[in-house]
Amino acid sequence: MYDVVVVGAGPAGSMAAKTAAENGLDVLMVEKRQEIGVPVRCAEGVSKAELAEFVEIDKKWIAAEVIGAKIYSPDGSEVILSEEQAGNEVGYILERKIFDRYLARLAAKAGADVIVKTSAVDLIRKDDIVKVKLRKMGEEWEVESKIVIGADGVESRIGKLAGIDTTLKLSEIESCVQYLMNNIDFDPNYTYFWIGNEIAPGGYIWLFPKGENAANVGIGVMPAKAKRKPKEYLDNFIKQKFEDGKIVEIVAGGVPVKGEIKTAVADNVMLAGDAAHHADPITGGGIINAMKAGKYAGIVAAQAIESKNYSAEFLRRYDMLWKNDFGQKLRRNKILQEKILKMDDKTLNKLARSLAGKNLGEMSVRSIVIALIKANPRLLWDIKDLFY
Repeated sequence: MYDVVVVGAGPAGSMAAKTAAENGLDVLMVEKRQEIGVPVRCAEGVSKAELAEFVEIDKKWIAAEVIGAKIYSPDGSEVILSEEQAGNEVGYILERKIFDRYLARLAAKAGADVIVKTSAVDLIRKDDIVKVKLRKMGEEWEVESKIVIGADGVESRIGKLAGIDTTLKLSEIESCVQYLMNNIDFDPNYTYFWIGNEIAPGGYIWLFPKGENAANVGIGVMPAKAKRKPKEYLDNFIKQKFEDGKIVEIVAGGVPVKGEIKTAVADNVMLAGDAAHHADPITGGGIINAMKAGKYAGIVAAQAIESKNYSAEFLRRYDMLWKNDFGQKLRRNKILQEKILKMDDKTLNKLARSLAGKNLGEMSVRSIVIALIKANPRLLWDIKDLFY
């Protein structure tokens, strides 16, 4: 019998387990894969300032530090966000394989039980208690819990079993492929982004440094707009830009870009991270939002246990916390994303050229859009109220 069962040991799950355990709860965290942090399913970039709010920075899980970003429009126009301009949003490139295990160890140190190679295959709710059916290497057993936190990714089984609407349209997901590449030439002080309907329809191509002449090079495309598979777009780009590069690792997956969902709770259940579609619709980034959501879920789990109230109505306290924190940004950036999707490459080139050489103050979606609105009021005036 546990107070809380957390399904998934990524940043959301580990933060939820850690927070719940620190609040005196009996916690079990299960991870379906045999190794936490494997395979890596993101570009691994994160804000320095925001990460420092949760953990003490350890160089062991920092692959690189960047001082800004370079953005390229379809015609090659370059927008540079430098260290001086970037403020607190410049960041680290993580080694997720190490970082995720570090977070899981923090959860275990706080008192949570952690089991790998274990899947949650069913939930049965009875008399305010949830029976969670687990499976490990063909063996099945049940544990009882008062709260279940689903941090099990974009295709969340926990969400489906709990009856939480997490369906995604083709316009609400990015299909992604990423290579870890060696023997490529770039300035390791910057992250790189390439946009355009021809090279990455509905998304973008990225490069995140991972050491000398090594980087994550990946692409996200929207299936509703793409005419080919994302790997084909990425391979074509690499052939042009990094023909001598060597691919040493490949990962693929989906990133939810739905924006804010109506609710991430049901009776006895909360969802966090990609399971609750907490990734940013513009950037696709989700590590910090996942950690925030995990912490909030752990806090509300403790409140529910203390109150002996595990109803969806009570757990909506969790909805209020994450919505009041980053929910507004998810709503805003989804509207912006839909606006951008309607633009052709000629318009994207015009927007990029309008920013060339400007000091944007900070490297964030909001500051970039405000600068774009000032430079192109006729084109973007209808979304000004979202950002001012």
